[in-house]
Amino acid sequence: MKTSTSQSLFAEAQRLIPGGVNSPVRACKSVGCDPRFILRAAGARIFDADGNEYIDFIGSWGPMILGHNHPAVLEAIRQAMANGTSFGAPCPLEVELAAMVTDALPSVDMVRFVNSGTEATMSAVRLARGYTGRKVIVKFDGCYHGHADSFLVKAGSGIITLGIPGSPGVPDDIVRNTISIPYNNEEILEKTLRDSALDIACVIVEPVAGNMGVVLPAPGFLEKLRALTSELGIVLIFDEVITGFRVSYGGAQQKFNIMPDLTCLGKIIGGGLPVGAYGGKKEIMSLISPLGPVYQAGTLSGNPLAMAAGVATLKALQEPGFYDRLERKAAGFADSLQQLAAKYLAEATLNRQGSVMTLFFGPGPISDFDSAMRADAAKYARFYREMLELGIYLAPSQFEGMFLSAAHTSEDLAKTLEMTEWSFKKIQN
Repeated sequence: MKTSTSQSLFAEAQRLIPGGVNSPVRACKSVGCDPRFILRAAGARIFDADGNEYIDFIGSWGPMILGHNHPAVLEAIRQAMANGTSFGAPCPLEVELAAMVTDALPSVDMVRFVNSGTEATMSAVRLARGYTGRKVIVKFDGCYHGHADSFLVKAGSGIITLGIPGSPGVPDDIVRNTISIPYNNEEILEKTLRDSALDIACVIVEPVAGNMGVVLPAPGFLEKLRALTSELGIVLIFDEVITGFRVSYGGAQQKFNIMPDLTCLGKIIGGGLPVGAYGGKKEIMSLISPLGPVYQAGTLSGNPLAMAAGVATLKALQEPGFYDRLERKAAGFADSLQQLAAKYLAEATLNRQGSVMTLFFGPGPISDFDSAMRADAAKYARFYREMLELGIYLAPSQFEGMFLSAAHTSEDLAKTLEMTEWSFKKIQN
């Protein structure tokens, strides 16, 4: 497979951009190769600068649930673009998308759009602190909520992949207001939340963890979390940047029937354009400026291109049977992948929720950060390189998910399984 153009671009990028990339995992360091520079995409395929074609299981890290360059989304962007790319003023599409989001998520009365998942989570935490008058955030080991200072304590995939302990540049007086506890551990959860000396404002959680690899909530865990936070007056924030409109139209909160106080969204609601959102109960959201004293702003927030792409995407997701078809596709693929792993790998565990899954190269069950860390990242790196050369584009980290889309055909999945078996045979010893 020819890679000279990508190599040349990466060399130039490293001269101009730190590490040659604008998001760390893209550098492919943990999988022992250089990144391929992508030129275009269509459906379930992406094409690099050397003309190589790949079946894509990253989907821009989740947004492309319809596949790349979906005609309805592209047309919506074209129509919006013809009227201007940004106004710095309210536009009708903001109202339309806000109505769709609040209709889809029963816990959300009001929503505020921002430009990224990080903006959404840090704004939600600020709002929770303003609402409660308390300081401390509780998060879970291995869960990633963006790169704001408060969250880089035992965070997820990027931190794990690069092997760095949080981040320099984060002051101690900020970190001391963040407590990170094990995911799926009800005993430690209850002990922590009932400690009145901790002054806890909020708990933020990925209801299905996606940034230490896909890790599902244990039965009763989210219910316990909701009951405790309600009893103790602690704001419960669901980070549904990945799961929102992915595991069901109403997200994980609909799937598990757990209603948080605040919800953070991103990825799918922008149809692949930069976007984020946070929303929740009117009582809490009314504290945001200009209604209330909690300040948050953004020049490009609610820009017409992202809003148009989001509206078109959510309309397409409302097609009857969309999620049932995607579930059947993902379940069949996961079953076949699991059978191959059992045949060729000494230890492997597949975790899946809907159309996102992770094959861990290690023993199960994998239910938290510590068990995820038992995975053999070096073996995954060998697997990744083999698959890349065979035209299958996977996440360049053991601690990420595979995203299936409506655009993946049965032929795409059959070819992927064929290449997987070939790769497993090569790396099994």
